[in-house]
Amino acid sequence: MNQQERVSPRTAAPAEGSSCSRLSPWVLLISALAVKTALMTVGLVVLFHRICGQYKTLPQNASEWHCITSGPASQKDSWKCCPEGWRPFQESCYYFSDDQMPWDKSQQNCSGMDSQLVVINTKAEQDFLYKEIGRQMKYQQHSIHLYIGLRAQEVGQWRWVDQTPYNETAAFWRPGEPSDDPNELCVVISYHKDIFRNWNDVPCRIHSYRICENAAETL
Repeated sequence: MNQQERVSPRTAAPAEGSSCSRLSPWVLLISALAVKTALMTVGLVVLFHRICGQYKTLPQNASEWHCITSGPASQKDSWKCCPEGWRPFQESCYYFSDDQMPWDKSQQNCSGMDSQLVVINTKAEQDFLYKEIGRQMKYQQHSIHLYIGLRAQEVGQWRWVDQTPYNETAAFWRPGEPSDDPNELCVVISYHKDIFRNWNDVPCRIHSYRICENAAETL
């Protein structure tokens, strides 16, 4: 090797240092941009959760939800939410069926959706159901019958499906009902326009629509 081809370590080192010096501003710039991007991402996530916080705990298998505020209009941090196709009211969600089946099959169908045939506890709940049935276009006919979660093993011994005690003062029988017929041990809402008290006892084998009830998701 001649003198021109020989490279001294002392002359190579400064060249490497010069290269690092040229790269340092770019490294710092890229690092700064990365930190800024991370901070912006965190800020957007926090903002998103504040605006749409009512959806943050919804089950992933539900495509759409219907939510109402559970407190004053000024307090948007608490919501009652129901799956698409269910209607919210107070603490519950309600499903109004499209098909008809006997009482036992109706209760099984509701149970398969983690719910039960509706248990009516108050006048306000009865009023909601009455108005909702009248609102739904699929029930626009002369009369309609929908099973609720009330039945008897023997005449007069009415029991709700969730074992809620039967309260005569919170019952909404049609005039002349219940008939106390031993063949009519299940109860339907027999909907007619302008008739608020509309419960009727019927044979459990008849095919009727149904109303299922489940607890609303609190978010």
